[in-house]
Amino acid sequence: VRLQVQNVEKPLYRGTFHCFQSIIKQESAFGLYKGIGSPMMGLTFINALVFGVQGNTLRALGKDTPLNQFLAGSAAGAIQCIICCPMELAKTRMQLQGTGEYKLKMKNYKNSLDCLIKIYQKEGLRGINRGMVSTFIRETPSFGFYFLTYDCMTRYLGCEAEDSYVIPKLLFSGGMSGIVSWLSTYPVDVIKSRLQADGVGGVTQYNGILDCVRKSYHEEGWRVFTRGLTSTLLRAFPVNAATFATVTVFLMYMRSEDNLHECEPGPVIQQPSSL
Repeated sequence: VRLQVQNVEKPLYRGTFHCFQSIIKQESAFGLYKGIGSPMMGLTFINALVFGVQGNTLRALGKDTPLNQFLAGSAAGAIQCIICCPMELAKTRMQLQGTGEYKLKMKNYKNSLDCLIKIYQKEGLRGINRGMVSTFIRETPSFGFYFLTYDCMTRYLGCEAEDSYVIPKLLFSGGMSGIVSWLSTYPVDVIKSRLQADGVGGVTQYNGILDCVRKSYHEEGWRVFTRGLTSTLLRAFPVNAATFATVTVFLMYMRSEDNLHECEPGPVIQQPSSL
C-alpha cells in the first residue's frame, strides 16, 4: 500500500526492501503491523465465505471442469467483496496513518473498527464501500484464476492422500495459485488502493476509476500499475500456500472420518483439488 500510493515527485521508498527497512527504522517493527486488526476481523469470514461458495457453486454446476472451477471461483470472489472492501479500506487508512513517524503526532483512528465508524459517520455507507467497484473488478476474475490454478496444479502434481509428499505439493500448489491470481488483476489493485487512500490528507485527487487510471498513467507511465508487485508476490506465496494446504488437509481428514463412521472398508478420499 505504501509503495502503491506514494507521491512520485517525492517518493519515500525506492523499493520493497527499502520500504521494509525504512518502516522498521522510522516506526519500529510495530509499524509493519499497522492495520492488522482489520484482516484479523475479516479474513476468517472471507475465507469461510470463499471456500463455502466455491464448493457449493461447483456442486451446483455439476461437472468438475476447468471452466466450472473458474466460474465457481469467480462467484466466490464476487460475493466476498461485501466484507473485503470495507476491511481493506480500514487496513489502507490505518497503514497510511503516521507514515514515517515513530510517535504519531496526530492519530485520526484508534484502530480499524474506530476507522470504519468514523468513515461511516462522515461519509455514510458510500464512504464505507469506497473502492467497491474496483474491488469487484479485481476479485471476480482473480479468484477464478485462483481456484483454476490450484485445481490444475494439484492434478498435474498428483496430490493424493496416500502420497508421502502431499503436504509440500499442496503448499506449492497453493502458493502458485496465489501468485497467478495476483498477477491476473494486479493493476486493478493499484487503482483500488489509490481510490481508498484518496482524501487521507484532506485532498481528493480522483473522481472515479477511469479518472484514477488516466491521471496515474499520465503522471507516472505504465509502471505505476506494477507498484508494490514484488512485495505483494512475496506475501502471496506463503499466505496462500498455508491457506490452501490447511483447507485441503482438513477436508481430507473430515472425509476420511466420515467414511470410517460409515463402516466402509477403507477411507476413500477424493482428489484434494475437488473442493
